[in-house]
Amino acid sequence: MATSPTLDTTAPIATLLRTSLTDAHDRASTSDGAGWLTRGELDREEYIRYSMMLYHVYNTFERAIEQHATHPVLQPTYNPSLFARASSLAADIAHLLQVPVSSWQSHPAHVELLANPPQVLTDYVSRIQFVATSDPQRLLAHSYVRYLGDLSGGQFIKRALKKSFDLEDGDGVSFYEFKQLGGTGSATIGDMKKIKEWYRDGMNAGVGDDVAVKEAILDEAVIAFDLNSALFANLRAPSRPTASASPAPPLLGDPATPPEAHKSLPVQLQEEEATTGTYRVASVIALVAALSLSHFLLVLGGFTGVPGAAKLEAVQHWCANQFAAAS
Repeated sequence: MATSPTLDTTAPIATLLRTSLTDAHDRASTSDGAGWLTRGELDREEYIRYSMMLYHVYNTFERAIEQHATHPVLQPTYNPSLFARASSLAADIAHLLQVPVSSWQSHPAHVELLANPPQVLTDYVSRIQFVATSDPQRLLAHSYVRYLGDLSGGQFIKRALKKSFDLEDGDGVSFYEFKQLGGTGSATIGDMKKIKEWYRDGMNAGVGDDVAVKEAILDEAVIAFDLNSALFANLRAPSRPTASASPAPPLLGDPATPPEAHKSLPVQLQEEEATTGTYRVASVIALVAALSLSHFLLVLGGFTGVPGAAKLEAVQHWCANQFAAAS
């Protein structure tokens, strides 16, 4: 990917990734597959198949990152105790299949997947293996697209799956759960925000001011986004009619919306709920006001049409879940 002449390559890599990949975010979040996933509409068997594909993706790039853990671009964000997802995916798959973790890979569904792998799975794994041997610094783009997506849009998927498949925390959805940064407790939404901030700082430290490295990471991030979009496109349509055609919230990378000024409000309310079990009346009023203001800012900022609907849908979806949990 040639660097855009308007791209400010003096900006930190975290800023460049968050602000220059809007089209890639929108391609992924407006696909049918992403919508089915975030609305919890996939059939159980199809979600299991998707999880199996993700397992092989994560297992491949986490092994590659481990192999290059001391690479100066990768070392600042290397934290397997915090991020490693392959083992969680294995546990979730085993739970959903109702088999021991040690035996899920011999299940007929997995045997069939490996016997006839979708082309996108072959392409995705091959790309990671190629990068790992030819230009390891590009692995940062793959971990950025997946890990920060899991910390952001992945939380919408978790709530949808729990409702759709009647799951409890930790059972079948551990892939979307994280530990606290530097701790052992389960991460709240506020903790996940801190993890993302730590990760951005680590990316910036690893890449530094090297323009060539920035261009390589940006180029590889587009490839990673497109591979994930192809995974969504490979998903099989639900057997039940969809209840809504609303687009999905951003599922990959580090979305730049909702506006930064309003990101702290959901964090505050989540932490209040964890502490007191209830919301203060003032907080509920502030939440309603923020929702209305978010819609105004999206329109004012030109975020109309399908992309704008996706961003507003993300805010509305969050609000609906919070009021449901409080009732």
